[in-house]
Amino acid sequence: MQSIVHVLRQNPEIAVFLTLAVGFWFGARKFGSFSLGTITSTLLAGLVIGQLDIHVAAVLQNTFFVMFLFAVGYSVGPQFIPALRKDGLPQVLFTLIVCASGFLTAYVSARLLGYNPGLTAGLLAGGMTNSGTLGVATANVYQLGLDPADTASMASLVAIAYAVTYPFGTAGGAWFLSSLAPKLLGFDLQKVCKEYEAAAGDHTAQSEPEMANLPVHARSFVAENDKVVGRTPEEFNTVFGTALGGAFITRYRDGDEVLEADAKTAVKKGDTLAVAGSSAALLRAEKIVGPEVNDTELLAYPAEKIDIVVTKKAVAGRTIHDLEQEELAQYGRPVFILNLTRGGHSLALSPDVKIQRHDVLTVRGARSHVEDLIKVLGFADRVTSKSDIAYMAAGIVIGCMVGTITVYLAGIPLSLSPSVGSLLAGLIFGYLRSIYRTFGQIPAPALWVFNNVGLNGFIAAVGLNAGPGLVSGLMHYGIGIFVAGIFVSLVPAIVAVYVGRYVFKFHPAILLGACAGAHTTTAALGSLQEVSQSTVPALGYTVPYAVGRIVLAISGIAILLVMK
Repeated sequence: MQSIVHVLRQNPEIAVFLTLAVGFWFGARKFGSFSLGTITSTLLAGLVIGQLDIHVAAVLQNTFFVMFLFAVGYSVGPQFIPALRKDGLPQVLFTLIVCASGFLTAYVSARLLGYNPGLTAGLLAGGMTNSGTLGVATANVYQLGLDPADTASMASLVAIAYAVTYPFGTAGGAWFLSSLAPKLLGFDLQKVCKEYEAAAGDHTAQSEPEMANLPVHARSFVAENDKVVGRTPEEFNTVFGTALGGAFITRYRDGDEVLEADAKTAVKKGDTLAVAGSSAALLRAEKIVGPEVNDTELLAYPAEKIDIVVTKKAVAGRTIHDLEQEELAQYGRPVFILNLTRGGHSLALSPDVKIQRHDVLTVRGARSHVEDLIKVLGFADRVTSKSDIAYMAAGIVIGCMVGTITVYLAGIPLSLSPSVGSLLAGLIFGYLRSIYRTFGQIPAPALWVFNNVGLNGFIAAVGLNAGPGLVSGLMHYGIGIFVAGIFVSLVPAIVAVYVGRYVFKFHPAILLGACAGAHTTTAALGSLQEVSQSTVPALGYTVPYAVGRIVLAISGIAILLVMK
């Protein structure tokens, strides 16, 4: 046993992955309808394993954290700008109220329990799960005017109080916001998130399933009607295609020879035609062409549904009608435009809609024809399993560098921090990806890994490092400081939930993310996303988190001064 402990201490990365293994395994277990969830289980596993006095380097903890925050920002970036324009100022005011309630709760609790400034600052930092409060308070203990020995002792009390109160601040806050708050307000979190996604046209949360009722089918019919016989496929498509509601010949069989739709040979009676279109259009086509037959060879041509990003200047300014009459007509018109997306939002397809650069056209047709159309329009944004890691890494570097910029206000150093910088970079880079879809793709499965491994890796490191402090803190100061931490964590959360819902009237899907952000509880955001199976809560998280982190950092010195 001693050798195992020695190995874990000498190789803390093993302890991190042991914590992740236990956390993910136990978090997936259900006891009736109750489950702790991955985040809470990982934190608890870290605290237990951390009793072995294992120290995880800050660089590993921070690496996990910035990876998680960039992934969150990237996921919600396409919807963040509209949300900011609509709810930015209300979210700032909301955050100030939540932070003030946390400050007052810590102050009142400390006065009632007779705590000194150091314990109070750690209580505020742990209850509100804000490392910035801890750092600023620890760095400014000297302003209390104590001698060097007492100053060092006071700084250690800040850390001890933080270690005791942080676990519940993280796990309790995550549990309250993701499990209890929706019940208190009377809504289903997963349902309201899905409704918000549908209303906002959000397709980033998860990949779309292949639907049973495909918008375009292909069937084979025997040409018997005189309206068809004697016409080339292109003539048929021109005369009947649109009139039938969008049914077009894609290829046809002339005896033993299979011809493409752009062939100039006229259709003869008894030829078999492959016709593609909607279900309703195909029903009408059968009446015009002839009876349906099962010609598997004729229909066995590779088709592809793909998003094409318009990058060619020659296409910009032309209408959908122009594209159909010219580019698509050269293939006999068997390429279908299924959707047009602009700036991340779907537009109604009509013949007079003008195409703009960076529009995304979703098309379906024979692969050879689609490939030709890509050359005309621009760039094929195909589904891939590869991630643009250079794009992601560059975003994290830029965001973290911006986050290190420090501004001094009344002698207090203020900065966004690398973590907030990484989050903002993710938002911007995710938004750019949604507008300019020729670069920066990170598939949904990869985002899941960056998101979940990043967050839980961070939580595992926090739990391992806080484990020893938890026990010593309880031994020295009893259960009182732990109970006070519960109040400092839950009172602002309760205030946030009701003020956000009934005063600021935030959408339920956004509300709880805003509560997590104003409370600066990263684990709560992860828990909300886990329960809702959506990234929508992160839309409300970003602005309150950035504001809350700065306000609570300032509170680190303010709480010392008022408790002096």
